[in-house]
Amino acid sequence: MTSEKGPSTGDPTLRRRIEPWEFEAFFDPRELRKEACLLYEIKWGSSHRIWRNTGKSTTSHVEVNFIEKFTSERRSDSPISCSITWFLSWSPCWECSKAIREFLSQHPSVTLVIYVARLFWHMDQQNRQGLRDLINSGVTVQIMRVSEYCHCWRNFVNYPPGKEASCPTYPPLWVMLYALELHCIILSLPPCLKISRRCQNQLTFFRLTLQNCHYQTIPPHILLATGLIQPSVTWR
Repeated sequence: MTSEKGPSTGDPTLRRRIEPWEFEAFFDPRELRKEACLLYEIKWGSSHRIWRNTGKSTTSHVEVNFIEKFTSERRSDSPISCSITWFLSWSPCWECSKAIREFLSQHPSVTLVIYVARLFWHMDQQNRQGLRDLINSGVTVQIMRVSEYCHCWRNFVNYPPGKEASCPTYPPLWVMLYALELHCIILSLPPCLKISRRCQNQLTFFRLTLQNCHYQTIPPHILLATGLIQPSVTWR
């Protein structure tokens, strides 16, 4: 049953919510918006209470802004124990990946899970290596799916009254293509996804180019999930 109200006026996170148009502009996987947005949740120790906030890129990337804010507000020498979940409009660049690893090495009792809507300059080898190093250090990095989009809409967006269940939907193909490319990054395979933008009509295009190494290494069910690969048939 859909609530006829928007977010409760007593909701302590209301002042930190973003507007629906901002959510669509930042997190639509087809859009190549330059600025980045971070929605994050922090769960402290054994507490069941979740603290939420949002951030946008300034002169620094949103990841660096978060780390600086987090460390500046906690100057105590006592160890920090918490679990953090990020929902990022772009995956971290290689410099941010390095900063995240350094931050986590200084706070070993902090765990981090990252969901991303898009891969940032994924053809760049430094960015690819940065994500691999981040994942190898124990950070979970995944592409946002429908469940993550709906979660963000309910908890981070100032949705209109009666629109709690009206989270924007995006073509599943884009999610699967980014997930496929992330798989290539993790396995140290060459890029298979190329993305371009035609400024005249503001359309985003993709091209999937698979090499033998992709077919030999990536599990078939991941390739077939894109719907762009036909299963092989053996004739007798």
